[in-house]
Amino acid sequence: MNLPILPTISTTFIVLSAITVAIGWYLIAQRKGDAHKKAMITAAIFAIIFFIIYASRTIFVGNTSFGGPDDIKIFYTIFLIFHITLATVGAILGITTLILGFKNKLEKHRKMGPITSIVWFFTAITGVAVYLLLYVFYSGGETTSVIKAILGF
Repeated sequence: MNLPILPTISTTFIVLSAITVAIGWYLIAQRKGDAHKKAMITAAIFAIIFFIIYASRTIFVGNTSFGGPDDIKIFYTIFLIFHITLATVGAILGITTLILGFKNKLEKHRKMGPITSIVWFFTAITGVAVYLLLYVFYSGGETTSVIKAILGF
């Protein structure tokens, strides 16, 4: 099996982000506020690294289309839209929750944190599923860069 390096690395970082969020959740339950803060900042850094790799690859290399059977392509597409929606909501919630924590608005932070974490866990899980469907279970389809698509190169 020949896995593409950038999607493999970026998916690893989103999994690390989710694991670190889980560690942070555990730490705050243990009343270890400073360790929780460090874990959540680390989780955010992992998510940012994921996004930089993902966005760079999307812009310069392109998106890979689904290469599996045509009869399940619609299900993959619906699942992908669900994942993208979750990822967008998760990112907005994550940024908001981090800001609330940094601004010491802890009551709102405490209310949003569990929701944000759960959305982020589902984002990571569905992201891994997209990766598996694109690169492991089926061979990826065509990859076209955004720059090529826009400028016609």
